[in-house]
Amino acid sequence: MTHISGHAVSPTVADRMARDPIVIRADASLTEAAAVMDRNHVHGLPVVDHTGALVGMLSHTDLNRARSTEYLWVNWPGLSVRHLMTSPAITVHRSTPLLVAARKMEQLGIHRLVVVENGDDTTPVGVLSMTDLIHALADETGGLQPHSAEGATGR
Repeated sequence: MTHISGHAVSPTVADRMARDPIVIRADASLTEAAAVMDRNHVHGLPVVDHTGALVGMLSHTDLNRARSTEYLWVNWPGLSVRHLMTSPAITVHRSTPLLVAARKMEQLGIHRLVVVENGDDTTPVGVLSMTDLIHALADETGGLQPHSAEGATGR
């Protein structure tokens, strides 16, 4: 928690989110989506329609699930991101306190949230991932190291 003029200020999603998210079109192929994730070292992509409006989220888990059941899909021509994405995307506003976003992720069992502006729920402006939360926790605690084995009693 940071202090401004003696008042505690809770960190918000905007303080920790990855800005300018890499998105994928709903009509993109699964191969293209996997390549975009791999090339950009991300584990999830907000999915947008032809107008750029948010329509879902595609994650590594979704692609892995598709791969593990490939025998069901192999003969389905035109299989695309829209067929496997989670829809609607789970969103959070950029002004949301980080703790509220973390609770939402934990309660829903998800690893990332698409960040949208307070007045516009259709345009992704960022992504908040579990990794972002871990970095925030490490920064907040000063990167404290666990007790060393030297101080352990061995019990």
